[in-house]
Amino acid sequence: MRRLRFLVAAILIGVAPILSLAVEPDEILDDPVLEARAREISAQVRCVVCQNESIDTSNAGIARDLRILIRERLVAGDTDQEIFDFLVARYGDFVLLKPPFKPETWALWFAPFVIAAAGAAGIFVLVRRVNRRAAAGPGQLSEEELAQIEKIIQNEKAEADS
Repeated sequence: MRRLRFLVAAILIGVAPILSLAVEPDEILDDPVLEARAREISAQVRCVVCQNESIDTSNAGIARDLRILIRERLVAGDTDQEIFDFLVARYGDFVLLKPPFKPETWALWFAPFVIAAAGAAGIFVLVRRVNRRAAAGPGQLSEEELAQIEKIIQNEKAEADS
């Protein structure tokens, strides 16, 4: 068992550096300034296959193609905004890890807050109901119910005496 743990740990330690950096050596630009810009841009672009990962860390084929495309456009002289505009025109706002704040994406931005507020309001209402019931004490009987109970007790006494 101990050897198995050691083997698994050794494999994970050996594979972790490979998984942490998906940019391959043949993709890296010679100009360090352009390479830094390429890394910054690709860190903000969502892998359309992995969906919750940037193309900078994704090993998917489309992510590699997008990294190369970004580097080609940088070498051609495009600005960062021109590259983002090109990617959004091609893949939609979905390709950005942080979508823009506009009416089409308001649901993405506000839904978590609305859901949290609704949950908090529901809990608040539930707690108030429980507290009101606890403060009222045991159920109070109406005068009519008390009279019915008194009548039942009288009938029981009468039957027990006879």
